[in-house]
Amino acid sequence: MQTIKFEVFPEFFIVADTFGNPEDKPVIFLHGGGQTRHSWGDSAKTIASNGYYSIALDARGHGDSSWSESGSYNIEDLGKDLKEVIKQLGKKPALVGASMGGLTSLIAEGESEISISSAIILVDIAPKTEQKGIERIFAFMASNKHGFASIEEAAESVSAYLPNRTKPKDHSRLEKNLRLRADGRYYWHWDMKMLELWKSITPDQQIKHETRMYQAAKNLKVPTMIVRGGMSDVVSEKVMAEFLDEVPHVRSVNVSDAGHMVAGDSNHAFTNAVLDFLKEVY
Repeated sequence: MQTIKFEVFPEFFIVADTFGNPEDKPVIFLHGGGQTRHSWGDSAKTIASNGYYSIALDARGHGDSSWSESGSYNIEDLGKDLKEVIKQLGKKPALVGASMGGLTSLIAEGESEISISSAIILVDIAPKTEQKGIERIFAFMASNKHGFASIEEAAESVSAYLPNRTKPKDHSRLEKNLRLRADGRYYWHWDMKMLELWKSITPDQQIKHETRMYQAAKNLKVPTMIVRGGMSDVVSEKVMAEFLDEVPHVRSVNVSDAGHMVAGDSNHAFTNAVLDFLKEVY
């Protein structure tokens, strides 16, 4: 593994962990809101071992990437970062995007006159989502803004939020998503300004957003697959069916024992689904 930085704007950096040979076909992993590049489990590493160059990014405002002082966290801002990373990469990558990362991929590719990627894999995200699932995510993110007294307390909070997931005995991966501050407490390593921006979206703005996302999906010219968590409360079976009806060229895979956090809930099944798709489209 190698950790690298992409300077997407002057003194503004996107940090990534890379796995494999840079000469191989690139696959960029984009995490969901409130996560970091460490959220992919072993997926990036495993896919690299199968002959790809894996690049797991920290989105702006997350992890070790730069945080925006002005709170510039709109989908356009995330898309510009992605396009600049791809430009510096010099190759068209496959994009694997979970939730926020999937929407970023959808807009960046679907609104580009010339394709910037070779394939897109949307991980439990669609142009339209179940509002109750989104509200549950927001509630979890907002509930921990005062931090945790210990790593173990953070682990208990995650377990309460993800009751279907087996509690890990090793908290080293969780620790990578937290930062110990001067007050002696652990905090999630992402910018709270982002949550404030998301929660300020009005119902009318949300409808416009969904229309825009659907249009971007219909414009996709690269092979596209959606991987849904079978127990997801964000992309329900109904939402998935509506998406596939509107955009019939998109392929779908269901990971039955996973929720919205597909890669974390069922890493092996998720990784195999991605590998099968990549082998076919490449």
